[in-house]
Amino acid sequence: MNTHVPPRSVPTPMQLPAGHPPVRSGRVGVLLVNLGTPDGTDRRSMRRYLEEFLTDRRVIEWPRALWYPILYGIVLNTRPARKGRDYATIWNKERNESPLRTFTRSQGEQLAARLSAHPNVTVDWAMRYGRPSIDERMAALKDAGCDRVLIFPLYPQYAASTTATVNDVVYRRLLKERWQPALRTVPPYHDDPAYVDALARSIETHLASLPWQPEVVLASFHGIPKSYFEKGDPYHCHCMKTGRLLRERLGWDKDRLRITFQSRFGPEEWLQPYTDKTVEALAKSGVKNLAVITPGFVSDCLETLEEIAVENGEIFHHAGGVNFSHIPCLNDGPLGMDVVEAVVRRELSGWI
Repeated sequence: MNTHVPPRSVPTPMQLPAGHPPVRSGRVGVLLVNLGTPDGTDRRSMRRYLEEFLTDRRVIEWPRALWYPILYGIVLNTRPARKGRDYATIWNKERNESPLRTFTRSQGEQLAARLSAHPNVTVDWAMRYGRPSIDERMAALKDAGCDRVLIFPLYPQYAASTTATVNDVVYRRLLKERWQPALRTVPPYHDDPAYVDALARSIETHLASLPWQPEVVLASFHGIPKSYFEKGDPYHCHCMKTGRLLRERLGWDKDRLRITFQSRFGPEEWLQPYTDKTVEALAKSGVKNLAVITPGFVSDCLETLEEIAVENGEIFHHAGGVNFSHIPCLNDGPLGMDVVEAVVRRELSGWI
């Protein structure tokens, strides 16, 4: 019995009868989506961005009646100016945009170049909060004739407050469509060998460039409230597995590579151990040399360039530490792009 299945041919443009409204089809879209960015560091831009972010029910799960008075009475009146100052320290002044927008655009452009042998593929990029919006870029992909779309939330570890909220917006967009595209979403890739190897190689390369060697390396992941984990969010498990696989790849033990969680917000308990508390405790215990990598961030952003490289560096030095280094994210470098390309090619199987 012949079980050979011929490869699927590339769709050809539809043959339309005379007088039919113009229709573009037959293309495959890839949409890279990162968290988001304000348009500027001024108070108005920051408030607009923070309001969109902090009114997302996936991000803040408190009842609206409890959360909104705090949000509109306190947070949005105090936080925009402070965050604007923080963003100003890392702002890409040449392009007048945040580094996250710069990196994500570059990732989209480089991925398009890497897939150029497939002329029916269109690569685009968007932000969950801020611009360019998912809704805007999904409309653009439809206008380009994409009747198949791969959504790539740029989060290696799944969390409802990151991956799921990207998918929510995409699904809500489809509710408006009479002719919906076929849709795929990239699953978590926290244990993908290409991703783990890229992280390990980035650590090895960075440490080789230092005139000193850290006694400890922290793998700092963005935190989530502990209550979200207790409700069934797999994020903590994904982070722990990434850390374990990274240790195995490097040949290190748990004392050399430790997992922590950063960026907590509000009064409730978040995933522990906390990065800032761990950095302080290590310095006070006699650790003089420390490096921190942020494996959950595909691109450097406020949480890595300011919170880790600056704030936690200061915490370490003030507590008695000597040498501190932030290991950059994979960003749009060759290692990072190899991971993005590998994941996209795998998830486009059968479409290209």
